[in-house]
Amino acid sequence: MNNGKKRVLLGMSGGVDSSVAGYLLRQQGYDVVGVTMKVWPQDCISRAEDKCCGPQAVADARGVAHSLGIPHYVVDEADQFERLVIDYFSSEYQAGRTPNPCVMCNEKLKFGNLWNKAEALGCAYIATGHYAIIEHHPDRAVLRKGIDPRKDQSYFMFSLRQEQLRRALTPLGGMAKPAIREIARSLGLKVADKADSQEICFVPGNDYKAFLRSHLGGDEFHPGGIYDLEGNFLGEHEGLEMFTIGQRKGLPGGSAQPRYVIDLDPATNRVIVGSAEDLVSDDFEVDRVNWITPPVAGIVDPGLDDRGSLAAGIGDRGYRSSFEAAVKIRYSHPGTRATITPLDDGRSRIQLHEPQKAVTPGQAAVIYDGDVVVGGGWICRAAALQPA
Repeated sequence: MNNGKKRVLLGMSGGVDSSVAGYLLRQQGYDVVGVTMKVWPQDCISRAEDKCCGPQAVADARGVAHSLGIPHYVVDEADQFERLVIDYFSSEYQAGRTPNPCVMCNEKLKFGNLWNKAEALGCAYIATGHYAIIEHHPDRAVLRKGIDPRKDQSYFMFSLRQEQLRRALTPLGGMAKPAIREIARSLGLKVADKADSQEICFVPGNDYKAFLRSHLGGDEFHPGGIYDLEGNFLGEHEGLEMFTIGQRKGLPGGSAQPRYVIDLDPATNRVIVGSAEDLVSDDFEVDRVNWITPPVAGIVDPGLDDRGSLAAGIGDRGYRSSFEAAVKIRYSHPGTRATITPLDDGRSRIQLHEPQKAVTPGQAAVIYDGDVVVGGGWICRAAALQPA
């Protein structure tokens, strides 16, 4: 690849993925500069050695950079991480929604604030070890799924704007995980067999409730009552923050059928429970929609604005035609066919062709045309299911 020795800032987490990404970029002729974000606040209870936000990550990234022969810097983003990711994470639970901090971290930090450092270092691109494919075309960037379906991370990148994608590189998108580890072993990198993180980086043991207790304090929790759909009071709860849609644990017993959380009402601090059938829905809205690629045939191309971004709300531009595509309502969801109707104010209506369980407010609904990410938005809370 002839890239004129363009300099690229590589976000290095200390893991095998970003490490091999650095090697591949060098093989492609890029001038690579490694940067690790220090994002753990001093009072963060998750400053564990194995965290991508922990001190061991910095040491591992520095060691890999030395092995690859590239410079390495550490950028202190602790305050910004606290404000843009951790505070968002906590406030979403307080509002009765289930957050997705990885999306926010990508948008606001990795492909957001880090650009200031990239410019200071004379870098034309930011690269990461994400398993997604970014194609650079003359008029726009196209985001596609990574070829390894078990590792694809395009879902977490749906909120990136065109100006972010057009200066982003993801060299691992066309590779499978075993091949990545094999490259790392062949290079003698100590992180070759380092385990993948399977949890939110700042939540130890994936126990978000313990994290919220530590971060917010008990006084910030919102206790209330647990009700069924018939309006029967079933018991008290210690905080709305302890629940998410589809949850079974922590609910009162005494029912012939399993009970699930089907709604959370922050206005009354009520937890509404019902049966598995009550969890199923097929019609919802998303807001803050980001269109990356013009929706499939039959929709007018909204074009790029003066920042190189696709119009954030196609409905606002008068293009109200509905279209069909696949929608993932959470990262682990396989995707299902749906009809999407752009609305005003950056919103869209999504009508699933087959009802799905636990459509959860606060999670992202990401729209795909084949393996291309059309765009996506944040699932809105429906009108409250007030007990009778």
